[in-house]
Amino acid sequence: MDKPQAQPGSIADQQRYELFVRNLLEHEPRVRAFLRGLLPSWQDAAEVTQEASLVAWRKFSDFEEGTSFGGWFLTIARYEAMAYRRRQARSPLVFSDAVWDLLAEETTEAEEEQVRHRQLESCLDTLDSRQRELLMKVYSSGVVMREVAKQYGKSEQAFYKVVQRLRASLLKCISKAKAMEGCDV
Repeated sequence: MDKPQAQPGSIADQQRYELFVRNLLEHEPRVRAFLRGLLPSWQDAAEVTQEASLVAWRKFSDFEEGTSFGGWFLTIARYEAMAYRRRQARSPLVFSDAVWDLLAEETTEAEEEQVRHRQLESCLDTLDSRQRELLMKVYSSGVVMREVAKQYGKSEQAFYKVVQRLRASLLKCISKAKAMEGCDV
């Protein structure tokens, strides 16, 4: 007698599964790094990352498309890390809740700083080499704007306008990048 074949899920289920896997693969390194900052060893971080991934899959039906998967996954990971910490409470190296919260805050701030840095680097890459060079000169320590303006053959006022336009362009680019990532960094 033939065994019944497993029926594949609907196309919508398959698409949802693929969306989950793509998001998981994209954000897992960030979550692992976050957990590595909270937990005593890389093995602990790997274990909690795996558990957080399973929880995220089980709760994926609660995830609202269009919101930040990375933020959602990071929140799950944080709760899983706290649960892991409670399970490990008998360990000689146990942090108080205040220390735990401070570590989580510092790790989150460091991650947000890395995201902002990547966004800025990406936006700087959209400028041509002359524009990048100009900004690098302007933001080098000990630089006098009047002297840099002379190097570029512009009046100080005209040079300030050029710099302001470049800064506005970078700000617009970074705002777009933040909106695309769906984060508030």
